[in-house]
Amino acid sequence: MAVQPRAFVPRTTQIEHGPRVAANHVLNRPAPTAADQVWVSDITYLPLQNGSWAYLAAFQDVYTKRVVGWQVLGSMPEQLVTTALHRVLLSRQPAAGLLVHSDRGGQYYSNAYRRLLTQRQLVRSMSRRGECYDNAQAESLWSRVKTELLLACSAFASVAEAQAELATYFDYYNHQRRHSALGYECPHCFEQQALLLKTQLCLT
Repeated sequence: MAVQPRAFVPRTTQIEHGPRVAANHVLNRPAPTAADQVWVSDITYLPLQNGSWAYLAAFQDVYTKRVVGWQVLGSMPEQLVTTALHRVLLSRQPAAGLLVHSDRGGQYYSNAYRRLLTQRQLVRSMSRRGECYDNAQAESLWSRVKTELLLACSAFASVAEAQAELATYFDYYNHQRRHSALGYECPHCFEQQALLLKTQLCLT
């Protein structure tokens, strides 16, 4: 019998970084009670029709499930993560102390990434070595993206097409897609209702 070669799968995580590893501050921490208390981030790969790959980095709010920022490139430089984070920080303006959790991908060790967090007084958190469940929410997001976005086609024609399709998908994900964990509300509606409730409590 012929032996079939294994399909190539890009590796997006590097675990050997010594003292630059951050502690897992999310572990055993109570669940967030409002938006912008904990974000998770990760990188995944998306197939292109020419046999190469596009790479997607995203940041997601743990409490609201909203994808607060993302970036797609044809490679995985540190700018893949830092550009996405910079966009998030311009639009969200989170308070100091926000936890930003990721796995041990090399991009999350970069000086530029750590400098962005330090400048805004945000806390860097990382998964433990070999513990993929430490970043389970980010992995769950990728599962939904690939299942729902690649349902009609198995690969994108180009990086530009991947960017356009993801822009449409994440707008749908944030403003229309209902989540059982949010009482079958979409992330945007859930976040707005939480803000309204907080305002009402402050006025009483």
